[in-house]
Amino acid sequence: MAIFLIRHGETPGNRDRIIQFPDTPLSDRGLEQAARLGERLAPEPIGEIWVSDHARAHQTAQAVEHATGAALHIDVELAERNLGDLRGTAYKDLDFDPFMPDYTPPAGESWEVFHDRVDRVWARIEAHWLARFHEAGRDEHFCVVTHGLVLRSLFERRLLGEDGLRAHANADGQVAIANTAVSILHPKPAPGGALDHRVDLLACIAHLDESTSPRANPNVGM
Repeated sequence: MAIFLIRHGETPGNRDRIIQFPDTPLSDRGLEQAARLGERLAPEPIGEIWVSDHARAHQTAQAVEHATGAALHIDVELAERNLGDLRGTAYKDLDFDPFMPDYTPPAGESWEVFHDRVDRVWARIEAHWLARFHEAGRDEHFCVVTHGLVLRSLFERRLLGEDGLRAHANADGQVAIANTAVSILHPKPAPGGALDHRVDLLACIAHLDESTSPRANPNVGM
């Protein structure tokens, strides 16, 4: 019984390096990536899918839903970091890094607010896995479809630990999560009601061939 963590497929915003709105859909390439993701997961006993309410994540999750028959549940706190008034702006038109540690976009989320939200939804994911999968004895996997910065927040702050970051992160401590990348965790109950997680697969895109393999950029996780 594993937790699958998945990033959405490519969008025009990913392709053209534009900060995206929640209703940005998948590109044609992203739809193809989502279809291949569904084919990859079709043999897996996926019991349930939680997904962001953003269109790009929902379209990706629908491909998994279609392939596996798993029930789909939307959780708004799985949404990508809100960059507020910067949405719709091309990265090339900015004269600063919108991902600076101390920068809060106008009408958007600070890193602190964003990480707090990720922690809240992760606590719900862990509690749901424990009650509905582990304690219920369900021999099924729990799938979560979300966004690049959400996944980076989890892996870099909570899941990989110091040794894992040294092995997988770049010089800036960032883990690249490409479009439709699949990561697999095996949780284990720990004393005090917490969960320990073994990361068995990190950001794998084996279901994509070279012609559709995304350009991995850890900052364009939107």
